[in-house]
Amino acid sequence: MLSIETPPVQTRRLTNGMTVVWQPMPWLRTASYTMWMPGGISAEIMGLSSDVDPVSRCGLASLTVEMVQRGAGPYSSRQFVAAEDNLGIDSNGSSSTSITGFSAAMPAGSLAPAIGLLADLVRRPHLPIDQFEDAKMMLRQEMLANQDEPTQRLIRRLRERQYGMALGRSGVASPLSLESLTMEDVRNFYTEHYHAGQSILAIAGNFDESQINDAIDAAFGDWKSGTWDGLPTPDPIDGHEHIELPSSQTHIGFSYDNIPYGHPEYFVMRAGIGILSDGMSSRLFDRVREKHGLCYSVWANTHSVPASTDREGNRIPAVGAVFGYAGTTPQRAQQTLDLTLHEIKHLCDDLEESELERWKVRIQSSLIMEQESANSRAGSIASDMFQIGRVMPTEELEQIIESITLDQIKDYFQSHTPESFRIVTIGPEPLAGGSVFDDSANNVEGSNHE
Repeated sequence: MLSIETPPVQTRRLTNGMTVVWQPMPWLRTASYTMWMPGGISAEIMGLSSDVDPVSRCGLASLTVEMVQRGAGPYSSRQFVAAEDNLGIDSNGSSSTSITGFSAAMPAGSLAPAIGLLADLVRRPHLPIDQFEDAKMMLRQEMLANQDEPTQRLIRRLRERQYGMALGRSGVASPLSLESLTMEDVRNFYTEHYHAGQSILAIAGNFDESQINDAIDAAFGDWKSGTWDGLPTPDPIDGHEHIELPSSQTHIGFSYDNIPYGHPEYFVMRAGIGILSDGMSSRLFDRVREKHGLCYSVWANTHSVPASTDREGNRIPAVGAVFGYAGTTPQRAQQTLDLTLHEIKHLCDDLEESELERWKVRIQSSLIMEQESANSRAGSIASDMFQIGRVMPTEELEQIIESITLDQIKDYFQSHTPESFRIVTIGPEPLAGGSVFDDSANNVEGSNHE
């Protein structure tokens, strides 16, 4: 692989518990930040009393993000948007399983004032009660849109089965939560989870390091600290589930237990999944979609949930999974499922060096493109810091990827062949459980596209 020389990543920890990590990219004309605060979707129900229905809390993290962005510091909602527009800032906020995050990209010269605006946003939001119903309307529209999208419904349910109802819960609101969530709930969630403790601010792009660190100290040096409850323990639901939906399509989702990011063999495993599903030359795309014309979409990818520590100091280990999807017709759904799982279980049967080399080239390409995007790099270094407690230098990642051999992939997948899958289907008819029979997988009728 080509060597990519970049300035080193720098890290420092503020006295209030915030970690600041930055990487100069002086060849760019832009800069970006990513801020992550522990306490996302899973925090909606941590410590919840047994008499409260967890469904009534769905969407609280997202609702808080929406309310936080409706005016902050000396700015009204419109004034805040105008201030960002005047600086050329493109920002967004969201919540995921383990974090609430805000990120932005901008011209290089706007980074210092952008950090000040970010501090206003997370430290001094107005949380205007007169806009509360409008914010809930945004969540309602998102809920209705997700209900109308079978693929999203499928992936949400699959995550619940893979990780359990607490760790795998969705950030989408429910009819019950839209009725029951109050402005007091939002204020309490904000007070509990928006703080410097264990938060991460990652910065990448073209900037003066001394100036930006001064701006960070001024904006966040006296921000309150806090603690985190950690993440729920996984409580998976085994087996298969069918959701009946009159349709001309069948949506198939599958998952199985896997190692998380940070595991010594993670990138060997990731290379195998890449051979299966990265790009149009991957096995699932070529052998299931192109060769047999069984489906219009098929993929598999890896997912990790980081380790965490609860308030009592108990360590909750990281977990990982492989998730996959195929979209097809009801008539070809069983063949699609059987052949897809066959390809996963029999990856080692005929691995070729050319497949590994193609995957390495794709990774090389993505690393090069990341060096042209401050936004992408800021998100990447924030993720590394949150997931594994350090930022993996680009050069180290290159060396790891380049050193992977075909024998390593064979050895790993031969000793870690998935024996059971969690499967969720949506469509008019259930499937036969996803059992992989070599005869059915290798004798697929039809070789043309639908």
